[in-house]
Amino acid sequence: MPRPLIPDRRTKVLDAAQALVLAQGFDAMSIQAVATEVGIAKGAVYREFASKREILDVLLARSMDRMNAAARQRLGDAEPPSPSRAYAVAVEVLLDDELMTAAFLDDHGVLGSYVDGVTDDRYAERHRAVVAWIADLQQQGSLSTRVAPEPLALALSATTIGLLTAARHLGPLTRADLQGALEAVAVLVSSLEMAPPS
Repeated sequence: MPRPLIPDRRTKVLDAAQALVLAQGFDAMSIQAVATEVGIAKGAVYREFASKREILDVLLARSMDRMNAAARQRLGDAEPPSPSRAYAVAVEVLLDDELMTAAFLDDHGVLGSYVDGVTDDRYAERHRAVVAWIADLQQQGSLSTRVAPEPLALALSATTIGLLTAARHLGPLTRADLQGALEAVAVLVSSLEMAPPS
């Protein structure tokens, strides 16, 4: 006799997988462990996701969606925020997201071999979005043109990617270390802001 369907099975699988990734890391997480945690058969997990890599893809996308929604809510719709305010809010929402913060603080343990297996265009796509954002801010006159959009975006993107691997290369980081580093980048961004016209 088939097992009864579990309401919100996909969400329950994602929540269980996130808990396991945070507790054990991506490499130690298994589809069987996720299934056991949810109380379903292993095959039911595979009906939702093709692999544990796909599960982490969706978990990271879910975190990004939540962070973007939280940032939009905090920034409001009144006026476009200054670049430093936008960056500061981005830092706040990242530090409020358990999975993203854990990924930055313990990249190898949490993300494990996942990062080395990313072969699509996602990082380049995000970089292009940062280039477009900077170019737009410069055209609006809210960001200095002393540095062209491409090299400034590369510096910001490289900093973010570098922070993702900092724990592996520099030793353990604390939440305060991560927050301080991200706030330092916000200060650098603010140094390129233009005063609004009076």
